[in-house]
Amino acid sequence: EEIERKEQEEADRIRLEKERKKQKEREKKERQKREGTYMTKKQKQQAALAQQRLEAMRAAGMEVPSGGRNKPQYGKKKKSKEELEEEKAAEQARKAEEEARKAEEEARKAEEAKKAEEARLEEAKKAEEEEEEDSGDEWDASDSGDDWDADSDASGPKMDALEKRLKQATTSMEDSSDDDEDLIEKEKRKEKERLAQLGKERAERERIQAERMAEIQAQQKEMEMQELLIAQKKEDGKKRRLEQEKANLAARTRDDLRCPIVVIMGHVDTGKTKLLDKIRKTNVQEGEAGGITQQIGATYFEKKTLLAQTAKLNETEKFDLNLPGMLVIDTPGHESFTNLRSRGSSLCDVAILVVDLMHGLEQQTIESLTMLRNRGTPFVVALNKVDRCYDWKTCKDTPIRDALKEQSEGTIQEFRSRSSDAKIQLQEQGVNSNIYWEMGDDDWENSDFVPLVPTSAISGEGVQDVLLLLCQIAQRKLWRQIMWCANLQCTVLEVKAIDGLGMTVDVLVVNGYLKEGDKAVFCTLDGPIVSEIRGLLTPPPSREMRVKSEYIHHKEIKGALGVKVIGNGLEKVMAGTPVMVVGPDDEVEDIKAEVMSDLTKLQEKLSTDKKGVMVQASTLGALEALLQFLREETKPPIPVSAIGIGTIHKRDVTKISIMNEKGCPEYATILAFDVPVTKETREHAEEVNVRIFTADIIYHLFDQFTRFMENLNEKRREDAAAIAVFPSIIKILPQHVFNTKDPIIVGVEVVEGILKVGTPLCVPALDGLNVGIVTSIEQNGKEQETARKGASVAIKIVNENNPTITYGRQFDASNSLYSTLSRASIDALKLHFKEKLENEDWRLVVKLKKVFNII
Repeated sequence: EEIERKEQEEADRIRLEKERKKQKEREKKERQKREGTYMTKKQKQQAALAQQRLEAMRAAGMEVPSGGRNKPQYGKKKKSKEELEEEKAAEQARKAEEEARKAEEEARKAEEAKKAEEARLEEAKKAEEEEEEDSGDEWDASDSGDDWDADSDASGPKMDALEKRLKQATTSMEDSSDDDEDLIEKEKRKEKERLAQLGKERAERERIQAERMAEIQAQQKEMEMQELLIAQKKEDGKKRRLEQEKANLAARTRDDLRCPIVVIMGHVDTGKTKLLDKIRKTNVQEGEAGGITQQIGATYFEKKTLLAQTAKLNETEKFDLNLPGMLVIDTPGHESFTNLRSRGSSLCDVAILVVDLMHGLEQQTIESLTMLRNRGTPFVVALNKVDRCYDWKTCKDTPIRDALKEQSEGTIQEFRSRSSDAKIQLQEQGVNSNIYWEMGDDDWENSDFVPLVPTSAISGEGVQDVLLLLCQIAQRKLWRQIMWCANLQCTVLEVKAIDGLGMTVDVLVVNGYLKEGDKAVFCTLDGPIVSEIRGLLTPPPSREMRVKSEYIHHKEIKGALGVKVIGNGLEKVMAGTPVMVVGPDDEVEDIKAEVMSDLTKLQEKLSTDKKGVMVQASTLGALEALLQFLREETKPPIPVSAIGIGTIHKRDVTKISIMNEKGCPEYATILAFDVPVTKETREHAEEVNVRIFTADIIYHLFDQFTRFMENLNEKRREDAAAIAVFPSIIKILPQHVFNTKDPIIVGVEVVEGILKVGTPLCVPALDGLNVGIVTSIEQNGKEQETARKGASVAIKIVNENNPTITYGRQFDASNSLYSTLSRASIDALKLHFKEKLENEDWRLVVKLKKVFNII
C-alpha cells in the first residue's frame, strides 16, 4: 500500500509539473501575442529558412542589403546646371574608384580561393594540371581586369559552399513544407474523421428514431386492429344477443305469465302510504299472514292470497284469475315509477293513481298523470278518503258497492257530486274516466277510459275492488306484456350499506333469471362496472328484516321478484339504472355499452356550449323526467351543463361554481330533485356563491328557479336603466309651452317610439344640439314613467351641463326632438329590455342608427 501511495504521489507530481509547464507556455504565448512577436510553427520554419539563406549568401561573399531604404531629402533648393555637371563628374569618379576597389577585392578573394583549391587538388596530378591551366587562365583573366572572369573564377569553392548551404536550406524548407503538409493532412484527416463520426452518430440517431417510429406505428396499427377486433366482437355479440332476445320473445306463451308490477302514485297527503299499508296488511289484520311476502322493495301476493282477498267481490264479478300473483312496489310516489325503468322501457305494468276525493286533482297528481300518459302505462284512479263524506257509515274491508248500499241518501249525493268534480278535473287534463261498475263494454275496450274506484285507506272499503280491477286490467289488456320471458329485465331500486354484508344493491328482477356467480354489469357515473354476484338474498316470509342471519340465500332468482344483490365495488351504482348479466355467448363490451345507453343518451342531450345549471336527482328515471321537463315544458328552456345522481357533495358545488368565472352567475345553480344536501355542502355553496334549490315536486323546482331568474333580470334591468335609452321622436306643441328655460316645461306629442323618464333628447337638425334629459312625464295631471306613440303629454327637461339653453332661442317647435342613442344604449336594450320593445320600436332603432351614424 505504501508503494502504491508513493507511486500515486509521483504520478500526481509529474501531472502537476506538466500542467505547470503547459500553463507557462500558455502565458508566454499570451504575452507574445500582446507584444506582437508570437509566431506559429510554420512562421518560425519560414523565418529560420530565410535566415539560413542570408547566412549562406554572406558566407559566399555576396553583399546582402540591410533592407533599409534611403530616406528622402526635403527642403533642398534646386541646383544649377554647373553644379549638376560637377556632381555628375564627382559621381563618375566615385563609381570608378568603387569599381577599382571591387576589382581589387575580387582579385584578393580569387587568390585565396586559388590557394585553397591547389591545396585541395594536390593529390591528383591530372587534377593539378587541369587546375594549373585553369588557374593560369584565371590569373591571366584577373590580370586583364575582366570583372566577369573574376566572378567566374571566384565561383569555384565559394559557389560550392553556397550551393551546399542553399541545398541544405532548400532541403530544410522542403522538410518544413513536408511537415506543414503533414500538419494540414493531419488536420484534414481529423476533420474528416470528426465528420465521419458525426455522420455515424446521426445515422444511428435516425436509425433509432426510425425504429421508434416504426414501433409506434406498429403499436398504433395493432391498437387500431385491436379496436377493430373489439368493435367487431362487440357488434357480433350484439347481433347474437339481439337474436337470442328475439328468440326468447318468440318463445313466450300466455300460459306462463309473470306477476304484474304495481306502483302507487299521487299527491302528498292523499293517502298513498295508508292505502299501500292497507293492501299489504289486509289479511294480516285478520290473522292470515300466509301468502303475503315482503320482498326487497316490493310486496309479493300469491295467487291464493289474491283469490282470498277478492273472494267476496268475485261472487258478483265471476272473474277467472289466471295470474301467478302480484308485486306491489313498497315505496309510494312517482319516484318509484320513474325509477322502474330499464334500457328505455318502463318496468311498471300498471299503476294506482290516488286522488283525494275531498280536494280533487292537485299539482303532484297532475305531474304523475303526465308521467303515466307519456309512458303509456295503464292505471286505475283510486278516489280515496270516501269515508270523509258526511255521515259515512264504516263497513270495514268490504267492496265499495256494498259499503255504498249502507249509506244514507245525503252521503251518496255528496259522493256523487265529488266524484263528478273529479271526473271533470280529469277531463280537463284530457283523461276520460268513469266509476268502474258504470263502465260499459265499449268503455273497457276503449283504452282511453280510466276506471275510478272509491276507496278508504283507513277502513278498507274499496281495497278489494282495486286489487280485482288491477288483476282484470292485467289479464284483459296486458297479457302480452306480462308473459314471462327469459330476457333479463332488472333495475336497481336502491343502494344500501348493510352491517356484515357491506354495500348491497336492491334490485327488481322483472323477467329472466339472476344466479349466484353471474358476472353482472352495473351503471355508474364513472362508467360501467363488472361485479360477480356473491349472494342473492330475500327476507323471510315473516317480513322481519332485523339482522343479516334472517335473510334467505338463493342460488337462483326468477322474475318477477325483488332481491338484494351482494357484490364488490357497488358503492357508486345509481338507482334507476338497468342491470345486465354477461352470458357465455355475450361480449362484455357490448353489455357495458347497453347498460350505459340510458345515461349516455342523457349526457348527449346536455348543453353543448357548457353553460347551464346542474341537475341532481335521486334516480336515473327522475333525472330523465326532470331534464325532459326543463328542456321541453319550460319557456324558455333552462340549459343544463352537468348532471348527477344521489346526494349532493362539495365536489358538485365546486364543479358548477365555474359558471361564475364564465360570466354566467345565474347558472351557478344546482336544481336538486328529491335528494339530500349535507350541511357542509350548503356552507361551501354559500362560500363559492352557488345556489341550491331543492324540491320533491318538479314544478316547485322550476318555480324556485324562475323566481330567482326574474329577480336577477329585474336587478340587471335596474342597473342597465341608466345606459339603455328607449327610441322616440317627439314634436313640441307650441300652444303648450309652460316654461322656456331651466327647466323647460312643454307639451309634446309622441310621434314614434316610447318616451321614458330619463331619456336624453337632442335636435339632429341643429348639429345634434343637446336639449337635456326628461325628468318627468305628466298626462292629465298624473305622473307616469312612459308615454307611447300617439300620446300627448307634458314633459320637464333639465340640462345640467347647459342650464342657459332656452326654448325659442336655440330651438323651437319647428324642430323635432329625438332620443340620443349610442351603441352602448342599443346593446343594453337588446340584452335587458328586448321584450318591452315591439317590432315598430326596433324599426325606429334602425332608423335612428342611421341618423346618429351608429355602426
